[in-house]
Amino acid sequence: MNPELEKINALGVYLRDRRIGIINRLAGDRHIFAFEQDYVDDPNRPTLSLSYKGQAGGLVTAVRPVGRRLPPFFSNLLPEGHLRTYLAEKAGVKPEREFYLMAVLGGDVAGAVTIKPMDGGGRDEDQLHHDDDHHDEDQEQKGVLRFSLAGVQLKFSAVTEASGGLTIPAHGVGGSWIVKLPSTQFPAVPENEYVMLELARAVGIEVPKIQLVRVADIQGLPPDAARIEGHALAVERFDRAAGGRRIHMEDFAQVFGLFPDDKYGSRSYANIAAVLWAETGDTGTYEFVRRLVFSVLIGNADMHLKNWSLLYPDGRTPVLSPAYDFVATLPYIPGDTLALTFGGSRSLDGITLDQVRRFTDTARMPMDPVWRIVRETAERTGAAWKALEKKDLLPSEMRKGIDKQIHAAIAKTDTKG
Repeated sequence: MNPELEKINALGVYLRDRRIGIINRLAGDRHIFAFEQDYVDDPNRPTLSLSYKGQAGGLVTAVRPVGRRLPPFFSNLLPEGHLRTYLAEKAGVKPEREFYLMAVLGGDVAGAVTIKPMDGGGRDEDQLHHDDDHHDEDQEQKGVLRFSLAGVQLKFSAVTEASGGLTIPAHGVGGSWIVKLPSTQFPAVPENEYVMLELARAVGIEVPKIQLVRVADIQGLPPDAARIEGHALAVERFDRAAGGRRIHMEDFAQVFGLFPDDKYGSRSYANIAAVLWAETGDTGTYEFVRRLVFSVLIGNADMHLKNWSLLYPDGRTPVLSPAYDFVATLPYIPGDTLALTFGGSRSLDGITLDQVRRFTDTARMPMDPVWRIVRETAERTGAAWKALEKKDLLPSEMRKGIDKQIHAAIAKTDTKG
């Protein structure tokens, strides 16, 4: 491991350029996070996470050390899967040694958080912190996307071994983006997600700006990556505003204080709805229901906790983020089921009145508006799919499979209630 990394014992946690806490490395490879006292005492403090909100609305400051990993909120900021493995190898640490990974990568994580190594006197060690916000503006004007993650250059193996495709941050074409490379196992995943997001937009669901880009036009990838034919999906980051200003966000694994490994099955969609009902009222909650119904209709089984997020535009008050990660998964995994339970069911066959009743009872919200959303979303999705010209971007068999799923799910949805 890099000897300079071994010297680090503390990481400063910043929210919108204000240091709000410190992650300390303890003996036995344990880590603990503590808030700065001025943040605790500030009645107008910006929100870091609902996981630190007590039942009475106050700030939870009693925390316990975590072995090897970082506390859940921070663990969820790090990449997963092949990208994490590769970056850990680059840093010379094991993937679960998250403290050291965060020391290297903490400058460009999701939301308005930045995390910087500190020296023994409590000062930031900027020389150890590689923030890659500086990029070539000329390349943006030329329409080129440049891979961006703490200045790291990917190996070709890191790209090709990721069977589900690799998700990387990028700068260029006028802003900050998340780029999803093609899968080596499943066909046309970028095209699939592009079309499903455009279908969602047509249904009235808020989605970010997206575009299909040639893999060859993404700079910073290994030269051999040019051998990967086809397109990647570029999604504009909704946690970045004009001029690079950061907007805070958190996903629902962070909201519930769970590690990324627990994003499947540890909670239900009703649990998400209950949080939204309490924090965003009917606006965010009903929009969540619309997206959930849409996911069932298109056969998207992978809407786990990390695929739902909150934004904090004013720094304090959460709103539901734009939708993302809409992929019709059934063409790839026939018989697949929902990532979380929806009214006691994981079925993608359709939505029943009893299922919605169980869902709303658990979330403690009124049923009638939710049922109207189910019926309305089914009707809109069917009509929008029929009129969507961009579906021709999909391979013929995939298009037929999605068409079959949408019509079958609508037919089996009890819309007569």
